[in-house]
Amino acid sequence: MHAIKPISLRARREFIKSAAATGFLLAFYVPARAVNEPEQAPDDTRGKFAPNAFIRIDKSGATTLVMPQVEMGQGVYTGVAMILAEELDADPAKIVLEHAPPNEKLYANPAFGMQATGGSTSLRAFWMPLRIAGATARAMLVQAAAQQWHVDPGSCTTSRGEVSHSASNRKLGYGALSEAAGKFTPPKNVPLKDPAKFVLIGTPLKRFDTPNKVNGKVVYGIDAMVPGMKFATLAASPVFGGKVAHADEAAANAVSGVRQVIVLDNLVAVVGDHMWAAKQGLEALKVSWAEGEQAKVSSADLWQDIRTASQKDGVVAKTRGDVEKGLSNGQRFEADYELPFLAHATMEPLNCTVLLKEDSCELWLGTQIIARVQQTVAALTGLPIDKVTVHNHLIGGGFGRRLEPDMALNAVRIAQHMKGVPVKVVWTREEDIQQDIYRPMYRNVISASLAGGKVAAWKYKVCGASIIARWLPPAFQKGIDIDAIDSAVDMPYEIPDFQVQYLRVEPRSVPTGFWRGVGPNINVFAIESFMDELARKAGKDPIVFRRDMLGKQPRFLAALDLVAAKSDWGKPLPARVGRGVCVQPSFGSFIATVVEAEVDMHGEVLLRRITTAVDVGTLVNPDSVEAQLQGGLVFGLTAALYGEITLKQGRVEQSNFNDYRMLRIDQMPKIDVHLIKSGEVPGGVGETGTTAGPPALRNAIFAATGVALKRLPIDRNLLAGSAKA
Repeated sequence: MHAIKPISLRARREFIKSAAATGFLLAFYVPARAVNEPEQAPDDTRGKFAPNAFIRIDKSGATTLVMPQVEMGQGVYTGVAMILAEELDADPAKIVLEHAPPNEKLYANPAFGMQATGGSTSLRAFWMPLRIAGATARAMLVQAAAQQWHVDPGSCTTSRGEVSHSASNRKLGYGALSEAAGKFTPPKNVPLKDPAKFVLIGTPLKRFDTPNKVNGKVVYGIDAMVPGMKFATLAASPVFGGKVAHADEAAANAVSGVRQVIVLDNLVAVVGDHMWAAKQGLEALKVSWAEGEQAKVSSADLWQDIRTASQKDGVVAKTRGDVEKGLSNGQRFEADYELPFLAHATMEPLNCTVLLKEDSCELWLGTQIIARVQQTVAALTGLPIDKVTVHNHLIGGGFGRRLEPDMALNAVRIAQHMKGVPVKVVWTREEDIQQDIYRPMYRNVISASLAGGKVAAWKYKVCGASIIARWLPPAFQKGIDIDAIDSAVDMPYEIPDFQVQYLRVEPRSVPTGFWRGVGPNINVFAIESFMDELARKAGKDPIVFRRDMLGKQPRFLAALDLVAAKSDWGKPLPARVGRGVCVQPSFGSFIATVVEAEVDMHGEVLLRRITTAVDVGTLVNPDSVEAQLQGGLVFGLTAALYGEITLKQGRVEQSNFNDYRMLRIDQMPKIDVHLIKSGEVPGGVGETGTTAGPPALRNAIFAATGVALKRLPIDRNLLAGSAKA
């Protein structure tokens, strides 16, 4: 794999302060195309005006916008297209969207230094590159028209795919100018549009992908069809690190439609004429496993590991003042907060279709890391990288799970036994949940002192696995995982004596990876939960307590004041009903959220109302921002109420939505989203709701019952019969 330049947390944040990730318009569309049809390579631009990696215009005026980030429901295709089209002044009726191929030189995410979609970075990382790309192309088209008309380029204007010269009443379409424009060298430092003149950005436009999702025309990875294809499903060792001891294939081979049983070191797969045959064959296959040393591990063991380890000091990630001296002054309080393993449980389970030949490999899937998939498959097969073709599709839910290449690698391992026959490998829901790469379990240890009604000292330790050390090693420097401490080192409150530590604690053999908002959703939960407890110790209203420590931060204060007003904060509530607040700086946005919840005498929680106020900087598509916040809140609140992966005898106990529950539609209250207009650069929004929901709910429960929950998911036994203190 190519070397990745390390990016400091500060540098990364400064680079990607950015925008409302979503949205798009009527006439923008993705062309329908069968996956076995030839696809023109993005670098084949013959006969087209191709001023940069993102834009191609042919002589008919058809404009192809190349999407550097993958669409997985967050609306990024729409948002990217809006930014490019805005600066290009393209004609919406002539625009086609195309996913970028694996090419990290052209399409690397500036936030990561590699081609990856995640971390709510898509629009905030690409905001300036996309604007510059559009503006540069527009300038070259204007130059071509001005040269043809023998006029000053400054006297020309652009709109809807045309260059106009009002003084002579002349117009030329971009298609007619494309050949001449392509002869110019792209200019440097092209002026960008005045935001006051934006036509698309800031407009609540409908997403382009919605109609085809409704009518069934969208092709996800799981829908890919290749001539002559067989179907396979698999089962990996139920204990992480285990191996296949023996497989009795007779019963599986007797199933109608089964064509082949494949036994690898740590998994078995059954290949059939269709998915049902493969699934029935797998169920009939008799496998015994050499489970290995992890076969006796339970969740209790892993929690004991991390609780014992958390007594040690971690690596100091940030320090200010003298925290030990500060803690000795005033009243000192301590608390520990714990969050469990979580699965991704995406609507589209893992899948990958592979056609492996002696001299090439072709894959169809939905992935958040298209270039890494290409690189790792090339390494596995020994093929030159240019002989590995990856067709990326829209994704039916990513949440970080598809930031891993394992589904592609295992599919290729199966295809190596298929002798050139294409195979679609689909994980069952049970296998998808029990062989996930889980959000890590974490334990955060906090000490704080109060003086004068404010937090005077704050010592905070994050204990948990390091995803960065495995996934992006160059970014793991001096023992610090920059994701694990995100939203802890830059918490918004002004505290004189301050320290954040990180202690790496790996959960034996359990695989861990990114899960929607990983570091921030750990830290915001712990920080905002403890802030509510400290507010009560100080005898202050939770919003007043926070406001007093925000200092001169107008964007935070505006969000907090707005959410207080819109949520009816302070108005009387019935017994066992409470409101809880959360303020967070995560993903470059400024957001305050209030959850209103009721706790019955059996400990069950009813969500009554959710209010959130957010300043995400420049709003690309307000409708998409609102939708992303609503979806994120549902995702985070689901985890808070029900989410937990547990192990017994080395095995994950959860298997499907019956025991890994989702929040249901009849449980959802109205969610009021209030967007604060801002001229700042865009911030991320895809994960902010996920991070905001759990602590706000926890604090609502605290207000309603007096029970200060220290871990998630909520323990209904602790809440049953409780009375507000």
